[in-house]
Amino acid sequence: MRALVTGGAGFIGSHICQELLSRGHQVLAVDNLASGRLENFEEFGDTKNFEFKKVDILDRDGLLPLFKGTDWVFHMAGLADIVPSIEKPELYFDVNVKGTLNVLEAAKNAGVKRFTYAASSSSYGIPEEYPTPETTPIAPQYPYALTKYLGEELVLHWSQTYKLPAVSLRLFNVYGPRSRTSGTYGAVFGIFLAQKLNHKPYTVVGDGKQTRDFTFVTDVADAFILAAESDLNGEFLNVGSGNTYSVNRLVELLDGDVEYIPKRPGEPNCTFADVSKIERLLGWKAKVPFEKGVQKMIEKIENWKTAPVWNSNSIQDATASWFKFLGDEEKIEK
Repeated sequence: MRALVTGGAGFIGSHICQELLSRGHQVLAVDNLASGRLENFEEFGDTKNFEFKKVDILDRDGLLPLFKGTDWVFHMAGLADIVPSIEKPELYFDVNVKGTLNVLEAAKNAGVKRFTYAASSSSYGIPEEYPTPETTPIAPQYPYALTKYLGEELVLHWSQTYKLPAVSLRLFNVYGPRSRTSGTYGAVFGIFLAQKLNHKPYTVVGDGKQTRDFTFVTDVADAFILAAESDLNGEFLNVGSGNTYSVNRLVELLDGDVEYIPKRPGEPNCTFADVSKIERLLGWKAKVPFEKGVQKMIEKIENWKTAPVWNSNSIQDATASWFKFLGDEEKIEK
């Protein structure tokens, strides 16, 4: 098969590219390199079936010719992170919604056989049911979550109206090598690894008892490829580890001192995917145990040597908009 991966130089996208190549497929990675990195291709090995094009998904004319002859599309490109989405909602709408529309139109016009979309479990907001099934009401708490859900709605509508065979995967707390090492205050793993490398305390939000459905990136890549290989159409599926782990447990595995910082509004105390649907429909199940995944991250810790080292003061500054718009600004402690 000929596969096109948007966001192919990014964290999850590069792992999908690598797994596709290992299975003998032809792969075209498309990325504007805003957050993706060419270094993410270094572990691919034999790349005779691999090609990269630097194109932005907002460049509709630039996208169209790339889709000719494509069998599978994996749409991973988009903007992540909460705070920037609060500060720049229009940009997030442009990239995550209009960009998705451009990719869908290019796929439709090219007669693509399968389209898979990277949705986000953040669209559930703060759910009342754990493990959280796909039937949970959608209640995004910030623009990032909203725009990812709107992107999913476009994908499912194109499947329904234009008969584009499509599946949406709602991802829970993906972690692993090649996750972003620079820029915005974001995912806990990158923050903690940079702090560990620099012998600084881990900045734990709240009391650290909150739990997350940490899911290793190679398992996620496998889920996307299974979805592409399947006959499913118009479905949306949770992708999670089948378990949930406290931030305190992560700190215990990483080993080191802790500094506790204020709990943030709009964040659930738990993320925990009900994965019975994807197990039933695709036969997929996460394989990498949490402890093994953390060890793999530690083995790659040098990748975070140039990452920003966050502390309570810099985090307070970086999350000021978060508290201002989603909670009580007066609760920020100096």
